[in-house]
Amino acid sequence: MPAKTEADDWDRLNVLADPVRRQLYDYVTTQESPVGREEAAKAAGLSRTLAAYHLDRLADAGLLTTSYARTGGRSGPGAGRPAKHYRRADQEVSVSVPPRSYRLLADLLAGAMSTDPSGEVRAALLHAATEQGRAAAAGEADLVAILREQGYEPVETPDGDVVLRNCPFHQIARRHTELVCGLNEALLRGCLAGCGADPDRAELTPEPGRCCVVIHPGA
Repeated sequence: MPAKTEADDWDRLNVLADPVRRQLYDYVTTQESPVGREEAAKAAGLSRTLAAYHLDRLADAGLLTTSYARTGGRSGPGAGRPAKHYRRADQEVSVSVPPRSYRLLADLLAGAMSTDPSGEVRAALLHAATEQGRAAAAGEADLVAILREQGYEPVETPDGDVVLRNCPFHQIARRHTELVCGLNEALLRGCLAGCGADPDRAELTPEPGRCCVVIHPGA
């Protein structure tokens, strides 16, 4: 398969230039489960046919992935044909003008830190992450807004936990998982401390498809 180029990313982002398509993309990416055409059409105030057209354009561009499932999980005779569903693709899209390679720099630094035999560099980095979080949240009371400003996608669960649907450092985390998870935890503990909350509410609980840290409700 040919390597992905920045021109490919420009083409993908251009697909989002259409306001209707962007609305559908934003809706799909905020849902916990794959979204069907009927649901997306209703959310965007569109006909099912028009919603399906735009959803498929997003999927063709690699911004959404597709799957098939019967409505309500039904199976067997009379259950009908599986319906097409959409969810956000894991593939990252990023462009810069002029071209920059911050990811390469971060990868080099992470690689160097992971081989530090003394652990002093790692400790300094975790301390810096905590202080960054503390500074970012200083004087702010809205934790969700703070998390969004730091690049997270926070979602509150019915039991009051705040789950982060993305990792802002995903590409580096794939190669340096332990290091990046530790940085996430330190940064989020700093955010909690900065807004006057208990840092221990941040718990490292890695699971696929989301940030490795969950923030539990306060006492």
